[in-house]
Amino acid sequence: MLAPTRSGRDALYAYLAVAALVAGLVRIDITLPAIGHLGSALVAVVFLYGPVVVAWRRHEDLIDYGFRTDPVGKNLVFVAASLTLILPAFLVVYLGFYDLVCDTRSLRALAPPGTCAGWDGVNLDMPRLGWGFLEFCAVQIVVVALPEELFFRGCLHRLLEQRFPPARRWLGGGIGVALLLSSLAFALVHLPKNGDPRALATFFPGLLFGWMRSATGSIAAPVAVHAASNIWVRLLDLTFLR
Repeated sequence: MLAPTRSGRDALYAYLAVAALVAGLVRIDITLPAIGHLGSALVAVVFLYGPVVVAWRRHEDLIDYGFRTDPVGKNLVFVAASLTLILPAFLVVYLGFYDLVCDTRSLRALAPPGTCAGWDGVNLDMPRLGWGFLEFCAVQIVVVALPEELFFRGCLHRLLEQRFPPARRWLGGGIGVALLLSSLAFALVHLPKNGDPRALATFFPGLLFGWMRSATGSIAAPVAVHAASNIWVRLLDLTFLR
């Protein structure tokens, strides 16, 4: 293992470089056939190749950054337990939030622009899901969750844990400075897209993803939960926002 101080320095440089690139790329508003939104695609490339460059410079391998599925059993348990708790809880919060802010004129600014216009109360109306939804699911796995988790949890969180070893562990997952810093970095990188401070709420799922990566040594569980959470939000939007 390289010196802890170098790990911290490498984590800082990697984050600053990637964050600067992302801040510029998210402003590319071009859609191309077979590629989709060009800016988002390029951001995914940056998140994927950032760890490759860091691993090359440090004479390491992507497997060191959790790019593997083992331990399969432990990952499956973490995914099942997390989704069993998260999805129902988020449903309650989601419905409560829109029911409150969309029915209270003074609070409507808290909702994403335009969403309250489609809010019809807590009325279940299952949407018709077609190829577009399947494409969305694939994008969330391959273009969003996998690249982000490889960089933030696989690479950045690992380097930060080397620099700041966890103060304590719970079910094998480290809890300490590294978890807080990697989650904060994850939240901040979401701001440049539209400057919406609500993006900082990604700090909280970042804590869960980082803890799972630390507990398993793999990004498989964080990728699965990250993608499933995004897909769940999309499904709720299609169901309740007309």
